[in-house]
Amino acid sequence: MTVFTYSKARQNFSSLLNTASKDGEVLIRRRDGRLFSVRPQIHNRSPFDVAGIKTKVTTREIIEAVRESRSRP
Repeated sequence: MTVFTYSKARQNFSSLLNTASKDGEVLIRRRDGRLFSVRPQIHNRSPFDVAGIKTKVTTREIIEAVRESRSRP
């Protein structure tokens, strides 16, 4: 596990986050010896879970467009 001093963590925050993302956790040690951990938050969402859009196109029009595009060579 990687340990950064407080000063190095401040100076290299982007690198700290990249290391935490890759390794799962990074520790930051303060001058008084206290340790703090930085861990990436795990999302349990599907990559297919996307927000919808508002449109005036009907389901029937979408199906017709898909069928038409599939019938072309």
